[in-house]
Amino acid sequence: MIKRYNSLSDFLKNKFGCKVFKVSLNAGLTCPNRDGTKSVGGCIYCNSEPMMPLNYSDSMGIREQLYQGIEYIKKRHNAKKFIAYFQINTNTYAPVTTLERLYKEGLNHPDVVGLAVSTRPDCVDNEILDLLAKLAKEKFLWFELGLQSAHDKTLKLINRCHTVKDFTDAVKMAKERKIPVCAHVILGLPGENREDMLSTARFLANIGIWGIKLHHLHIHKDTKLADMYSKEEFMSLEFDDYANLVVDFLQEIPEDVIMHRLCGDTARRFLIAPDWSVNKFLILDRINKVLEERDAWQGMKKHSKL
Repeated sequence: MIKRYNSLSDFLKNKFGCKVFKVSLNAGLTCPNRDGTKSVGGCIYCNSEPMMPLNYSDSMGIREQLYQGIEYIKKRHNAKKFIAYFQINTNTYAPVTTLERLYKEGLNHPDVVGLAVSTRPDCVDNEILDLLAKLAKEKFLWFELGLQSAHDKTLKLINRCHTVKDFTDAVKMAKERKIPVCAHVILGLPGENREDMLSTARFLANIGIWGIKLHHLHIHKDTKLADMYSKEEFMSLEFDDYANLVVDFLQEIPEDVIMHRLCGDTARRFLIAPDWSVNKFLILDRINKVLEERDAWQGMKKHSKL
């Protein structure tokens, strides 16, 4: 099958000469809209439990998580190289001295070839980015920023407690240090229609982003989003609608942008809707078939970068 988009797996394989796997790590940090600094309760869809590393316990430090994760992936996938992925919650929400210690622990394995740090755009400053720029001289590194939507009205509705300007400012500071930035986007957020979501694609195309991670909206148990869904305040996307929307989105994104993910998945025990969320391979297969049926490619619609 011809690959019609620029995938992260292909990028990493070309860069390192083999398939590279991410090892998800929990640094034990929180978020400013959960601890009361900006808000409490987090984003309306927030439930970090489904993202926790396999066999994780609160007593585990970064080293133990890293080594356990690597051994598990080696046995399951015969993998040889890994990215230490600080994924859970806001991974720049601590003093820079603490962050440096955590990140260096994540790099302290002979088979780790890179570092990925996921955070919020309002939890980024020059000192943190200087640290990341320093680490980027030692190992391959990228920086993930949760945008979710390029519309402030949506960010307010989902209780993100940051603005689109916070995101553009953070991207600018990172690009000044030549740090690759991957933007997180959620498709199917309450109040957004197809054009709203595609305008987020155009926004990212014009800002000159390095990578994009697409998620479809999961409605997890024990969240405010679940309450809204039970009251029929919004509808979740249907399977084929999501596949077609991703294909529309990809066409807006320049072909050199790396697509880190086209969909998410979640365990059924956490999920309320949509039912099709539990099988990412089924979702990816449908997206690829729609790409073929429509003879569509990433980057079919050209944009000039700002």
